[in-house]
Amino acid sequence: MGIQDLKRSIPVRFHRQRREVCFTLSDTQEVVYVPWESLMAWVVEARGATQYGVQQQYGMGVGYAHPETGKWLKLEYMAAGLPLAISNWEAIRAYMEYEVHSLHEIQDPHLPRGKDDPPWEGVHTLRNARRRMLERRANGEVGPIFTFFWYAYHVIELWNLPGYLTEWEVKRLMKSRPKLRPAEVEKWSKPLPKEQWAKPSEELVRLSAEVRRLRAENPLSSIEEIFSEAYRRQGVVA
Repeated sequence: MGIQDLKRSIPVRFHRQRREVCFTLSDTQEVVYVPWESLMAWVVEARGATQYGVQQQYGMGVGYAHPETGKWLKLEYMAAGLPLAISNWEAIRAYMEYEVHSLHEIQDPHLPRGKDDPPWEGVHTLRNARRRMLERRANGEVGPIFTFFWYAYHVIELWNLPGYLTEWEVKRLMKSRPKLRPAEVEKWSKPLPKEQWAKPSEELVRLSAEVRRLRAENPLSSIEEIFSEAYRRQGVVA
């Protein structure tokens, strides 16, 4: 998706106090509100042979049935790998269930990111990486050869230029996207008094507790096996 497509697109919005998800259809600009627990999510893995060899692609998707027409609608996003695709959904799920409250809580602590840095990569990314490299050099973790090639690699990448271009694109998006959001979506997005917060269903609470229990008992099992077993024991058809 190019910058022009991003400027015209309206992001999906998640409201955990309402336990709803808001979609704005790109073709008709219709606003659709979907109950959080009715949202479907999946991860896809595709493999194919080309003249360059075997290639693999991964992605995450979300979908729902239109509340009036019943038509199945979906969105899919490319991901760099299967774990990353699963992590994208897990970040959304954990936010909606009050397990995380910000991006900083789930970002890799080893990435060159400061406490107050914005969530996107930019000029600050290289500055943090350079500071981290100099700290490692001072502590004797890396030598002069590593330092030389670190600088050589980033000079080849045109130093801060990619970061400046990224920040320029982000600023363009931040200026254009708020103008696209319908007034009713802005009203829907406002916080609610705590006494009006929606509660999770009993079924979800029960299944979540079972998943956590199975995870504690079998920490080496895959997440697919954990969820399948939880559904089986609770008698739920996935």
